[in-house]
Amino acid sequence: TGCELKKKDVSKVLASLAEIGAGELKKSAVFTLPGICRIKTRRKPATKAGKREVFGKVVMVKAKPAKTVVKAFPVAALKKQF
Repeated sequence: TGCELKKKDVSKVLASLAEIGAGELKKSAVFTLPGICRIKTRRKPATKAGKREVFGKVVMVKAKPAKTVVKAFPVAALKKQF
């Protein structure tokens, strides 16, 4: 509407952008969409099972495997607009 593009065309562009972003994240762990956001991956280590104190109570916690977390951070120029 605002840019005279059809919904079908825009969805194809966004799908290809997501595909490119996923490939870049696997390769270098950082992907930047200029003027919008920076997407990073981080490896979270595994946690051991055991007892932990949560809100003053001792709770049994299960072990969790290591995993990769994906986070997006807005660029500074976008933050300054709000």
